[in-house]
Amino acid sequence: MQVLKFGGSSVANAENINKVVALVIQALTKDRTILVVSAFGGITDMLIQAAAQAAAGDESYKEKLQEIEHRHLAAVKALLPLTGQSAVLSAVKTRCNEIDDICSGAFLLGELSARTQDKIVSYGELLSSLVVAARFDALGVPNNWKDSRQVIRTDSDFGHAAVDFAATNPLIQQYIESLPDADLFIFPGFIAADEKNTTTTLGRGGSDYTAAILAAAVDAGALEIWTDVSGMMTADPRLVSNPRLIPYISYQEAMELSHFGAKVIYPPTIQPVMRKGIPVWIKNTFSPADPGTVIEFETVQNGSSIRGISSVAKIALLSLEGSGMVGIPGFSKRLFEALSAKQINVILITQGSSEHSICVGIDEASAAAAKQAVDNAFDHEIGAGKVEPLIIETGLSIIALVGDHMKSHPGVSGKLFGALGRNGVNVRAIAQGSSERNISAVVAADDVRKAINVLHEEFFETSYKQLNIFVAGTGNVGRRLIDQLLQQHQYLLDNLRINIRVVGLANSRKMVFANEGIDLRNWQTALEEGEPMDLDAWIAGIATRNLRNSVFVDVTANAHVASRYASLLQKSISIVACNKIACSSIYGNYRLLKDLAREYNARFLFETNVGAGLPVIGTLNDLTRSGDKIKRIEAVLSGTLNFVFNHYNGEKPFSEVVRQAQTEGYTEPDPRLDLSGRDVMRKIMILARESGEKTEMEDIENQSFLPASCVPGTVEDFYAAMVKEEKHFKSLYQAAAAEGKKLKFVARYDNGKASVGLQHIGPDHDLYHLYGKDNVVLFYTTRYAEQPLVVKGAGAGAEVTASGVFADILRTIN
Repeated sequence: MQVLKFGGSSVANAENINKVVALVIQALTKDRTILVVSAFGGITDMLIQAAAQAAAGDESYKEKLQEIEHRHLAAVKALLPLTGQSAVLSAVKTRCNEIDDICSGAFLLGELSARTQDKIVSYGELLSSLVVAARFDALGVPNNWKDSRQVIRTDSDFGHAAVDFAATNPLIQQYIESLPDADLFIFPGFIAADEKNTTTTLGRGGSDYTAAILAAAVDAGALEIWTDVSGMMTADPRLVSNPRLIPYISYQEAMELSHFGAKVIYPPTIQPVMRKGIPVWIKNTFSPADPGTVIEFETVQNGSSIRGISSVAKIALLSLEGSGMVGIPGFSKRLFEALSAKQINVILITQGSSEHSICVGIDEASAAAAKQAVDNAFDHEIGAGKVEPLIIETGLSIIALVGDHMKSHPGVSGKLFGALGRNGVNVRAIAQGSSERNISAVVAADDVRKAINVLHEEFFETSYKQLNIFVAGTGNVGRRLIDQLLQQHQYLLDNLRINIRVVGLANSRKMVFANEGIDLRNWQTALEEGEPMDLDAWIAGIATRNLRNSVFVDVTANAHVASRYASLLQKSISIVACNKIACSSIYGNYRLLKDLAREYNARFLFETNVGAGLPVIGTLNDLTRSGDKIKRIEAVLSGTLNFVFNHYNGEKPFSEVVRQAQTEGYTEPDPRLDLSGRDVMRKIMILARESGEKTEMEDIENQSFLPASCVPGTVEDFYAAMVKEEKHFKSLYQAAAAEGKKLKFVARYDNGKASVGLQHIGPDHDLYHLYGKDNVVLFYTTRYAEQPLVVKGAGAGAEVTASGVFADILRTIN
């Protein structure tokens, strides 16, 4: 014999019921069948709402009852031929009238007992099972409908009654045996009766439990639970975009996942079938060809020590603390007795070995009652100062990793907490059973989606890792970066298993967010259709989205944007900065950002602050991390100045060469930042700081070549002043040429002292053969004492700068 159970979505309407009937008829060709059905989808909720409204004196409950009646009558009319409708319509009307009578009583009394509510909600399954049985009759398929209350016996714990298996099993067996020639038996799920034949229910989702009870009683060969999903998944599809089907799972793992929020199967369902070793199939009514999930004793490992990830929302943590608890027996017993007396279920328990505190997790709705009960129980100790009043934390959730094979795989807890830590998810409490089948962590409710996605990626998504990036700045560099991200997207997926999504984009005028990613082929349109730029709202939007593997990319030169780095790092959001302002600000701020990145497990990367796309800072970091010591740095760090002095020979005015550099995108918007040497000062200061020096801008000597007349005014004033000072610039060139040398604007760092200035460089110097807009950095270290380590290449230009930013984005993964 086999047992098939169909959930509310499977019997939500006439169309779905026909699918169910077809599947059952197909199953009958294999074996005798018990069919268990839930109430029509949504009906149980409507019955509960109607009952509550009636008890509250709200006459709108009648509208709910009319809708319930209409849905069932409509199903009958759609499923049955006209000649066969009368008796069934009458039966439906009779039961709907009974519901109305009971609700009217609740309305008049102004109260709703648990017993009365059980009676009201029982009609959902009674009505659906009668309609389904009538459809089989109409098709000429013999069937036997049985009221579950006549065979399933429970205690009188209304709303969540416990089954008396000793009384139930014989009743079920006798009924089945009384009809030896029957092939199809139909039962309403969810409902039962106590020894006085008073209607009870088995808890929300209890139709699964009904099916398991029947399967165990008749030693069924299999239990099939048909629902609207294709089996149990590695995580909730509503939270994770690409969960995996779990093809096989053990009874114990299924129980753990169902207790911790996996709604595919009702938690008590497993026990009856596990005792008999009856396999359970989870199947999809709407995709019956899908393989589904098999639940049994021995399962095949799926390549991961973790079978699934689940969560429980709306949790409160209760903490009982006090020095008077240490070494005193009985505190735990009194705590749990106080909670038990108020019928408060404990979901999670943890206690420090110091015995100074006990922490338990409960349903948030019971928090106030729990505090009153526990504070009353420990009133004497609280008054004496031995124990603190009960501390309650709300707004929490539990996430749980479940898997039978965790006990044979060291490091699972490390991966769990490491992955959460890297993404800024704070763990408030942890618990792990001695079976090592479940590791549970309590986190803030706002972090649940991120936490589950992080863990799912860590344990299941070996195919790719997802980065969620927010880009500020769509100028020359920003545009090139977006182009490169689009161009390399498929390559990164195919070769590096990395999926980069731009989920936020902003410039000085507009900002836009898209949690599923902005289409980079049409990013300009998306940005133009976005909201007006508001930096506070932009930063808040990044933080509140709380996406895993988040990276903030700053390709602006804006001081206000740079001022927000600290708040982002404190949210464990990594930062990739092309903007030099933060790292060249006062040393205390630079150090703070570096420390915050370390403290909050984020990356703070700014390779393009020096040398555009050249690996200057990365090389310096590799040297110092490997134990080398920087003795001296000589460098040409301005692609702009190198371009200018490589192209200026006194024939074309100096101002025209500078304008050419600006037109080709090699200068800052205000070229004075480059030509004054201030930009080079920033860069050598950053290198000095990365070498371990506490350097400020005022510590750097600047031997400027710009006349004082070129400094004030607008950019156009600057160009006009350069025209007037052409003689000065020509004299600089001629002085160097007379010595057979070139002009190079050189930055130096030597044993703690830094300077920048225009120098005459001869052919024998490493800086002489430097052309176009190239940069070069010479590192003289303990290991590279005589012959320096040289980093050389293009040091300016939007394309190479964007590529350096891109490389930093990829480094955040590690």
